[in-house]
Amino acid sequence: MSSEPKEKRRSSIRRLLYPGVRVKRYLAVVALGFFLLGFAVGVAAATHRVRFVVRHQLIFSGVVALGIALVVFGAWELWRSVNEGIGSSRWTARFYSRHLARGPKVVAMGGGTGLPAVLRGLKNYTGNLTAVVTVADNGGSSGRLRGALGILPPGDIRNCMVALADTEPLMERLFQYRFEGGELAGHSFGNLFLAAMEEAAGDFVSGLRASSHVLAVRGRVLPATLDQVELSAELDDGQVVVGESQIGDSSARIRRVWMNPADARPLPETIEAIKSADLIVLGPGSLYTSVIPNLLVQEVVEEIHRSRALVVYVANVMTQPGETSHFSVEDHVEAITRILGKNVVDVVLVNNRAVPPEIASRYSEEGAEPVVIRDPGKISGKTRIVAEDLLLEDAVARHDPEKLAKSLLKTLNRFYPEWAEGHFFDSLWLDSRLRERKS
Repeated sequence: MSSEPKEKRRSSIRRLLYPGVRVKRYLAVVALGFFLLGFAVGVAAATHRVRFVVRHQLIFSGVVALGIALVVFGAWELWRSVNEGIGSSRWTARFYSRHLARGPKVVAMGGGTGLPAVLRGLKNYTGNLTAVVTVADNGGSSGRLRGALGILPPGDIRNCMVALADTEPLMERLFQYRFEGGELAGHSFGNLFLAAMEEAAGDFVSGLRASSHVLAVRGRVLPATLDQVELSAELDDGQVVVGESQIGDSSARIRRVWMNPADARPLPETIEAIKSADLIVLGPGSLYTSVIPNLLVQEVVEEIHRSRALVVYVANVMTQPGETSHFSVEDHVEAITRILGKNVVDVVLVNNRAVPPEIASRYSEEGAEPVVIRDPGKISGKTRIVAEDLLLEDAVARHDPEKLAKSLLKTLNRFYPEWAEGHFFDSLWLDSRLRERKS
């Protein structure tokens, strides 16, 4: 007979002893009740005098009544906790929410498909996540809704909300569902939902909060700005390209980018999140159309300069034809430093696992290549390079959310002593709990 069911039962019983499940405290209440009852009976038996008991009847009655009340109350609450515990996800959510609330305060900036990878991994380790998402997209469904309704482009925001969501798979598939025919062809349900929520709630931020509640989002998703912004770029051949999607499709190398209006204002919540952050993550994602647009909001840059948080740039796995053709890790950091005005990047996180030849060959045909370190000396001495296996075993070359999250946490523990003290054990402990949960 397999021992697997027995192991699962043992695991369930062990989980009942986790902090926050409220089993141990009610066991203690029951034990205290029995102790009081035993104490009263013991004293009465030891005296052998009914007269003594009668004389102190009020005290004995109170002790007995309190003992019975504690036993009944503790047993009832213990039954409820056990009933909710074994085989139920409710206590698990309660347990993890308590510990995730103690996690590091992380601000992750970007867009596209890169930022969701960071969020999807980190949400298992901390509930203090703030995603700051670029809103310069002018293509696809987002561009059409932006032009027709005058709303902020919802596409990247939708992807980040889904990445942070704690929902059933059906809800995730629903938000990512894209219509294929009729007037709605090309639109995703999630984009239309966010547009409808803005109309119903009265403004974009209120609509985001309501949508986050529907998806049970762990953390917050905020637009980089509420202003309608437009991204422009000057290419190496002198041509000026306007619009994020047009910049991404350009074949020439990008010389510089800027945003109109130049004085776009961030949300107060974004500034507060940066002020209190332990970790600020830039990337991964398209350098000029996902990462840098967030850094074109001047107040955000100023707050990053003042922040005491650890700033980590997650380098892309592959270059992007045109936008970052033949870019090394150093080229990416240099481009970010030009925008920030000075180098505030404390750590560059780089994938050091080789991309499988068959995948690398396919990317090569499209003009992309692995992002590697060519000349570490070009990076400021302040910036440290951490190279680890961050690659997802998949048909495309991209970051593994779980590997990336663990690497970011280890980096935070290593280079940010203010956070590491008293929290490093918690991170490792929670990691073991997550492994147990997945098994």
